[in-house]
Amino acid sequence: MDRRERLRRARLYLVVEAAGVGAAREALAGGVDMVQLRDKEAGEEEILRAARGFRQACDRHGALFWLNDRPDLALEAGADGVHLGQDDMPLDEARSLVGPDLLIGLSTHAPEQFDAALGSDADQLSVGPVYETPTKEGRPAAGLDYVRYAASRPEASTPWFAIGGIDLGNVRDVLAAGAERIVVVRAIRDAADPRAAAVALRAALDEAAPGGPER
Repeated sequence: MDRRERLRRARLYLVVEAAGVGAAREALAGGVDMVQLRDKEAGEEEILRAARGFRQACDRHGALFWLNDRPDLALEAGADGVHLGQDDMPLDEARSLVGPDLLIGLSTHAPEQFDAALGSDADQLSVGPVYETPTKEGRPAAGLDYVRYAASRPEASTPWFAIGGIDLGNVRDVLAAGAERIVVVRAIRDAADPRAAAVALRAALDEAAPGGPER
C-alpha cells in the first residue's frame, strides 16, 4: 500500500518528542496509524538518532513516520512525510525540495487558512488547536466551530486531523463536531499505559464513525 493510501486510511496520529520512542512503540501496538517526531529543543544529530528508532517502530506496525518542520531532515531520516506550520518553509518550496513522493502536512488555525490549504499541494491538514494546549503555548483555541467548518466543506477531499488538547474526556465532542481523524500528544505520551490509551482513543474513533477510513 502506498503512502497516500495509508494516509487516507489513517485515523489516529501521535506527536511526540525524541525521548518518546518507547511511548510511540506502545501506542503503535494500541492502534496509532501515524507518528510524528516533533522536538523543538533537540539538535539535528539527536533528531536523526531518534528518527532511527521511530522509523523501525513505524515499519513494524505498517505506520507512517513524520518529521516536523524540516524537509531536509525528513529526507535524511527516511521519513514518510514532513509536517509544516504556517510560519515554516512555504509549501511549494518544500515540495520542490522533497520531490513528489514525500508526504507534506500543513497546520491550519482558521477557516481562511483551511480553504487556502485545500488548493495547495498539501497531502494532509491539521485543524486546531481545538482546545488550548501547552504544546501550542500562546495560540488561542480555535474551538469546535472550526472543526465543524472543516467538516462542512464538501470539497475537502484532503485528509484532515483535528488537533489540540484532545483526550478521552473530550474526543467524542470533537468527533460529534465532524472530525474523523485526530492528533494527540499528552493523551498518549503522558498516559500511565500508552498502549491502553491508544486502544481507548481508537475505540472512540471506531464507535463514532464505523464506516469511516479503515486501518
